[in-house]
Amino acid sequence: MIPRFPIYLFDVDGTLLDSAEDICGAVRDTLAGSPHASISEDFLRGYIGLHLVDLYEDLFPDYSAARIDDLVETYRRIYPQRKHRSTRVYPGVTETLAALGGRKSTATTKRTWMVEEVLAQFGLAQYFDHLQGTDGFPAKPAPDVIFTALAALGARPEECLLVGDAPSDIQAGRRAGVTTCAVRYGYGDAAELALSTPDYWIDDLRQLLS
Repeated sequence: MIPRFPIYLFDVDGTLLDSAEDICGAVRDTLAGSPHASISEDFLRGYIGLHLVDLYEDLFPDYSAARIDDLVETYRRIYPQRKHRSTRVYPGVTETLAALGGRKSTATTKRTWMVEEVLAQFGLAQYFDHLQGTDGFPAKPAPDVIFTALAALGARPEECLLVGDAPSDIQAGRRAGVTTCAVRYGYGDAAELALSTPDYWIDDLRQLLS
């Protein structure tokens, strides 16, 4: 049983939203005309939650930093144009956020403006006291987004439960000194998640209410 916490931080993609089809579709659009144009969604899902730079550097190890940045900016232009048409809220997310006490923020690799847009579109923004993305500082597994969200809430790490689906979420949480909870229904590999030693596991977000 998971105790209640004063502060909850949530990853977004793979934790609150099943958004892989839109994310991977936008990435594939940026790869059109390259040798990786037909890359599989399964491969791309493994990078959800990491910074786009990590993906593009692995695909194009000979590219300069400027060319990698161009790909990232192209993605950031294309992704919102999809209007999240293939994105869905995971079962139980809305009712959990509505019923869960404590103050809430996000801790995601998305830019903050993207988080605000997509959570508003799906009616989830109303349940948060703050929304935090990764804006010009290192992405998870670095702990920066967690520290930034906690500072905005005036909270301490020991007050917080971080909920995420990827090893990078759990690793960032451990580095930040917060309690961590891994969800099994997202995009993270279960074996890799286990190596990151989350404090709790859940199969459904509603288990936070149990």
